[in-house]
Amino acid sequence: MADELTPETPEEEQPQKKHKQRKNALYPGVSEELAENMRTGWADTELRGLEPIAQAAHTAARRAALSARFPGERLVVPAGRLKTRSNDTEYPFRASTEYAYLTGDQAENGVLVLEPTGETGHTATVYLLPRSDRENGEFWLSGQGELWVGRRHSLAEAEQLLGLPAKDVRELPEALAEATGPVRFLRGHDAVIEKALTDKVTAERDEELRVYLSEARAVKDEFEIGELQKAVDSTVRGFEDVVKVLDKAEATSERYIEGTFFLRARVEGNDVGYGSICAAGPHACTLHWVRNDGDVRSGDLLLLDAGVETHSLYTADVTRTLPINGTYTDIQRKIYDAVYESQEAGIAAVKPGAKFRDFHDASQHVLAEKLVEWGLLEGPVERVLELGLQRRWTLHGTGHMLGMDVHDCAAARTEAYVDGTLEPGMCLTVEPGLYFQADDLTVPEEYRGIGVRIEDDILVTEDGNRNMSAGLPRASGEVEAWMARLKG
Repeated sequence: MADELTPETPEEEQPQKKHKQRKNALYPGVSEELAENMRTGWADTELRGLEPIAQAAHTAARRAALSARFPGERLVVPAGRLKTRSNDTEYPFRASTEYAYLTGDQAENGVLVLEPTGETGHTATVYLLPRSDRENGEFWLSGQGELWVGRRHSLAEAEQLLGLPAKDVRELPEALAEATGPVRFLRGHDAVIEKALTDKVTAERDEELRVYLSEARAVKDEFEIGELQKAVDSTVRGFEDVVKVLDKAEATSERYIEGTFFLRARVEGNDVGYGSICAAGPHACTLHWVRNDGDVRSGDLLLLDAGVETHSLYTADVTRTLPINGTYTDIQRKIYDAVYESQEAGIAAVKPGAKFRDFHDASQHVLAEKLVEWGLLEGPVERVLELGLQRRWTLHGTGHMLGMDVHDCAAARTEAYVDGTLEPGMCLTVEPGLYFQADDLTVPEEYRGIGVRIEDDILVTEDGNRNMSAGLPRASGEVEAWMARLKG
């Protein structure tokens, strides 16, 4: 990794300042002759006649709805900034969901501002870093300059792509600091913008903005449904990739599974939508096992919970629990089939007009019945459910909203989410599970260390639901046949 001339000060805070050198840089500085040489001799690379991005009409409609909800108020929604991983290296940037939802843009330091035009209506402007400056050397001396991290769109290019006026974000903090009138701000993403607004916002008003933007994403538009299906389809292929290399995973570790799925996510999408859970053997009993450093053994189960995130930041979230050698043992099949039956009941309960909790209740009822039937709990089933006794082995809720965040709409009001009603266009997961910990002395020894979860992405339709991840088999016999075909 090159390490010569990288400034300590972010370029957005030093538009015309001298660029600082790394402490141990090999070159002592930049001569006037070199600086002048670097300013000239570059071709015009401005892109012209660009078509708007695919979701531009949808983002405009979302901004219009936001404008109508908060008339007469200035609304400020930032993308966020790079976060340091260690010393002078950063984590890959991922724009805030709310900013990307409203603009379609994913550039770091971006900020969407809706300026009120009176008692009703707003003018929307996106504030961005322009292309790095060739006059002051920023493009080759700055650690975030064009020759170091790649070309940014110019402001004119951004306007064509996003369908929004674009201005230089370096001028925004001062403008906001001098602005008057009511302001709402999406907190937690941009400390520079937050500081500029410190005396103009309140936590309560800002939270209302965050809650609105979370609830607005509950019903997906046509573009979003298409992106979610694209994410799911790539995820299906990623699961197929994993099955084909299980022998290599046995020779190495769960990391081979993680890397195999990640390759599919990076080739076909932006990234994984969340840390892949590649849990073999008793690790399957740890709900969010993302260390992925354990052994993969024939005869054990693999719980793979993973999702591809598309380039527009919509993620799938799918889980399958697979027999590593291709065949379930009798006890594995018994537990797996119980979870499958539970999931079937949950999926059947997903339909417009149903309560969000209905699919959870339907799934949990089946699992409680099984636990009573197996003698692990004393009935009746209604008593078990009333006291939540099944939760020793079911642990988690049966599903959640899905979209740009794997746990989408998380800031929504309880009455609008878990106590709400399903509508066409909502997308959610149905993911019951049973987890018998390796050290659980309350169950027979043969159960211990077995964890099973089955998860699918379900779209609420006008007349019921559609399983978007139906491309992956679920019934135990179908899973075995599918694995056999893939292994050849």
